[in-house]
Amino acid sequence: MEDFYYHDDEDGSFNDSYEYNYEHSVCDKEAVRSFGGVFLPIIYAVALVVGLAGNALVVVVYTSRLRLRTLTDVCILNLAISDLLLLFTLPFWAADAVHGWKLGSAMCKITSFLYSTNFSCGMLMLACISVDRYRAVAQNSTGRTGTGTRVRRQWLLVCVVLWTLASFLGLPELVFSTVKLSHHRIGCTPVYPPSMARPAKAALELLEVTLRFLLPFIVMVVCYCWVGRALSQAVGVRRDRKWRALRVLLAVVAVFLLTQLPYNVVKLCRAMDIIYLLVTDCEVSKNLDRAVQVTESLALTHACINPVLYAFIGSSFRGHVLKAAKRLGQRLGKHPTHANEEPAVEIALNTRNQTQSQSGSEDQDTSTFTI
Repeated sequence: MEDFYYHDDEDGSFNDSYEYNYEHSVCDKEAVRSFGGVFLPIIYAVALVVGLAGNALVVVVYTSRLRLRTLTDVCILNLAISDLLLLFTLPFWAADAVHGWKLGSAMCKITSFLYSTNFSCGMLMLACISVDRYRAVAQNSTGRTGTGTRVRRQWLLVCVVLWTLASFLGLPELVFSTVKLSHHRIGCTPVYPPSMARPAKAALELLEVTLRFLLPFIVMVVCYCWVGRALSQAVGVRRDRKWRALRVLLAVVAVFLLTQLPYNVVKLCRAMDIIYLLVTDCEVSKNLDRAVQVTESLALTHACINPVLYAFIGSSFRGHVLKAAKRLGQRLGKHPTHANEEPAVEIALNTRNQTQSQSGSEDQDTSTFTI
């Protein structure tokens, strides 16, 4: 097999362009660009339509009908806003995949920053939700609850910290992303100074894998295992309702793992390649580029699934959506149908005395685990 080595294609900097010069030949990535030009716009269009509908509904309901009674409510609202901002960047990337970047360097930086920041923010919000569900059970077991002004300020501080951390992860995109002409194609891509190109890119890839995937995943598994154990040990709760709550927890972790693991495995492979120059064959390089396109698109689908997992499964949220739909039907002159609605099930776990209570009230305190 002929050996290939990465070489600078134009300016001596390592970047993510689709085409690389090697010592003995050029690896032509036109097939990769053609695949992305068809595959990415279709996936982005579907994600945009589905994600906008679900997340916009979450924002409207939470801001107009629901009180933000827990940190989980606050995080779900911020998660929906983050997902919306992420989805708004997809039309630009779809156009870039088909025609190249036509909007100038400033829009390239802003769009890249918004994409990276909100991708990171969504993952951090998911971890925060799992921590709050753990705290809800822990507080209930010690009898300590609260929703006063001081607690709400703490919620605000948590959200500010998470958004700040996410913005920090997106800062390199704002600084280094630029419009670059490479092999007759204009693209929006990070371009690093030659002196720091390879170590900077490898470090950023590893940092993103750690903070966007490993940290949230570990936090979610630990917290939901604890909550799941408390659910399984709760007395006075019907077995079917207990299993339903456990299935919700399993679904949350499983969806996160299935959508995020492939992309982060590919990112880890890219980081190792940057550090150790493992990819020395053109076909392998092209397959890795295709894998990035496919797995990153899969990771983006989490922005569409989040409303289902974190909002629609809540009885209070479903109730407000049904009421809004009923009022809309009445305004349109349709006769409302009186369907048999499933009653709200809110399990308040008390691990100290192993008691359980059920309530459909919207004023349930922060220790309530809603399913």
